[in-house]
Amino acid sequence: MSRLDPFYPVVDSAAWVQRLLPLGVKLVQLRIKDAAGGCLLAEIRAALAACRARAAQLVVNDHWQLALDAGADFVHLGQEDLDGADLPALRRRGVRLGLSTHSDAELERALAQAPDYIALGPVYPTTLKRMPWPPQGLPRVGEWKRRIGPLPLVAIGGITLERAQGCFDAGADAVAMVSDITRHTDPDARTRDWLRATRGRA
Repeated sequence: MSRLDPFYPVVDSAAWVQRLLPLGVKLVQLRIKDAAGGCLLAEIRAALAACRARAAQLVVNDHWQLALDAGADFVHLGQEDLDGADLPALRRRGVRLGLSTHSDAELERALAQAPDYIALGPVYPTTLKRMPWPPQGLPRVGEWKRRIGPLPLVAIGGITLERAQGCFDAGADAVAMVSDITRHTDPDARTRDWLRATRGRA
């Protein structure tokens, strides 16, 4: 089972990827929600080139076909994206797969796809987007880890540096964050703080 870097920032542009990699980031997700196909493909390609130049791992959110077109090797899908995704095509190309889960039924569905990691969220309240699910809480993180065993578990949703250790203690193998980096008053300094706090876990 492949390990994940414990520090897993989620950003919305190749520019963010290019900014974070020189600081030492080794795993980053590109999640762009509102962009046209051509622009998206260019962003994915730019982010992928930057990651490959620094031996870092790029995970492309949702846009699995564009990820294939760009030659990406890791995709993250939400439950709604599973319906239209060609998982056999991804597997034929050797693309690794991360899946979001928010409920027991979603976890069972995700595990049936033999993913490379499972994400659980939102662990804490998040203002980034409206969520139909209440915060999962740390006990749920522990429950998920017991159920998935050696499969890597990513905790996401409202996670700050101050909350990270609790997620790790509960069983998360990696923690993903958005606002704690991209909306921080000093994203570079915050990233360095995250790296110092998590490097011993890598």
